Amino acid sequence: MMKFKLISCEVLTREVAYCIMHSPNMISPVFTAKGDHNAPGRLREKIQGFIDAVEEEEEEPYNAVLLGFGLCGNATMGLRARSLPLVIPRAHDCTTLFLGSKDAFREHFAHNPSQSWASVGYSERGSQLLSDSRTRMGMGTGTNQTWEELVETYGEENAEYLLEALQPNHGSSELLFLDVPETRVEALKARIREEADNAGLEYRELVGSIRLIDGLLAGDWSEEDYLIIPPGQQLDAVYDLDEVMRAKPADKM
Repeated sequence: MMKFKLISCEVLTREVAYCIMHSPNMISPVFTAKGDHNAPGRLREKIQGFIDAVEEEEEEPYNAVLLGFGLCGNATMGLRARSLPLVIPRAHDCTTLFLGSKDAFREHFAHNPSQSWASVGYSERGSQLLSDSRTRMGMGTGTNQTWEELVETYGEENAEYLLEALQPNHGSSELLFLDVPETRVEALKARIREEADNAGLEYRELVGSIRLIDGLLAGDWSEEDYLIIPPGQQLDAVYDLDEVMRAKPADKM
């Protein structure tokens, strides 16, 4: 049995809880708030703080630190492994984790990175029922800046213009509900569907999967699906649909 520290976004709480229950390993989870994604730089600092604190947490050391995130608007770019390896799914954001594969993400989101979507885990947290995917802007836009960083640099009006220029099809006429069978809540599905109708969006369901989360917690880390960042290295974004991210030597501080 292995011992892992898991640092995850709270939108994955239900899926993480289900997979912990079935994992052969000992998992100690900690969660960041959904709203933390609105400031990727501060979220990165928070995650790094959890990573740095792991080694002092208990006498018996962990085998690795697991990250329940994707690139998430560059929030994980630059995260450093200290004396323990970091393991993270090769995902642009949590939609890949809810769908269970990069192939599913490519099929449903690559053509429109700002496609509206929802899931039980995402929609039950915070005040926002439906997603705002502008934090995925780094994929295929020619810039690796997030929406918040563009606003900070250029102002909101100019950032809107850049968003339109870089992603002219960023609007969406439908809502994709990522339906993970193991964590389905019918009452919340009904609320999401009603919200989509109110927003004038066509509601469409996609079958989700816990495959990537389950593999992360089980220690089943294929190179195709997960990046292992060795001690002394850090996460670097690639911004494609296959590798997504890679490890590189840590920058000097």
